[in-house]
Amino acid sequence: MIARLQAMLFAIVALLAGTDLVWASSVHFDIDAPAYALLAAISAALAGGAFLYTRYRPDPRLAAMLSGTSFLIAMSASFSVLNFFLLTVAGPRIDLPLAAIDRAMGVDWPALMAFIAHYPAVNMIFQLVYISVLPQIALLVVALGLKGEPRRIYELCLAVSIGAAIAMTIWTIAPSFGAFSVYDLPPAVSEKLVLALDGRYAHDLVQLLAHGPGRIAPGAAKGLIGFPSYHAELALLVVWYAREIPVLRWGVLALNAMVLVATPIQGGHHVVDVVAGFAVAAAAIWLTGQARDFAGRESIALALPAQSASP
Repeated sequence: MIARLQAMLFAIVALLAGTDLVWASSVHFDIDAPAYALLAAISAALAGGAFLYTRYRPDPRLAAMLSGTSFLIAMSASFSVLNFFLLTVAGPRIDLPLAAIDRAMGVDWPALMAFIAHYPAVNMIFQLVYISVLPQIALLVVALGLKGEPRRIYELCLAVSIGAAIAMTIWTIAPSFGAFSVYDLPPAVSEKLVLALDGRYAHDLVQLLAHGPGRIAPGAAKGLIGFPSYHAELALLVVWYAREIPVLRWGVLALNAMVLVATPIQGGHHVVDVVAGFAVAAAAIWLTGQARDFAGRESIALALPAQSASP
């Protein structure tokens, strides 16, 4: 089963990287090739280590940690480049309808931001938990490996990539950037807020959609997708795949509950973006389960002839 899950992850990276290379060769984009080459080299080195601990010095836990980390680096970089390319074919922006849905739910985003501006210590905590999601995924890969759950590492990686594919597909059809691209906060409010993503960044995103991606580099954008919130989705996936690690379970749940609350504030999202993140995370988990079951059935089918041939 594990070999087949690994093959699925390799196929995802190959498909993404191949798509990026073909698109980049047919349309001129300003790409920071050395930076992406460095990420590719790091990913390849980790994959080489995983191969070593799979073939020559068998250690399934270490191999899974190295392989999963290699995949996450390559997948994230490939998806990021593709997301920039998709700016050139994305549909009409839907932030105004999403803002209207928030208001219909009783959410007043400017009022929320004005409220949190009075509590700088709370806002600082929200910023820290908001930016913790990617480090949490890296630590979860290590924790699953130490617990002796290599299969769960591959499932986590598969769910993260499936969720990214779903979110990016929705965003390409109907792009959005969040509430901070709709509302301009009064200076008296914005000056009190320290945010991971602010109104200037929202303005930059709108310009990218209008005029194209410009310089494409690993640090050029901190996230393009508004609806559904990929940040919320990742937080939920961390909770799901950490649930069987007793020492982490409740702390991770509490931390990521705060991430969900912080996302409209620190990430400038509509609240409906976060709600949609639940649906995408659930779909990613279900599809990952289907892929795991398929890999398991294939493994059993391959083992049957050998068993039947035994005396």
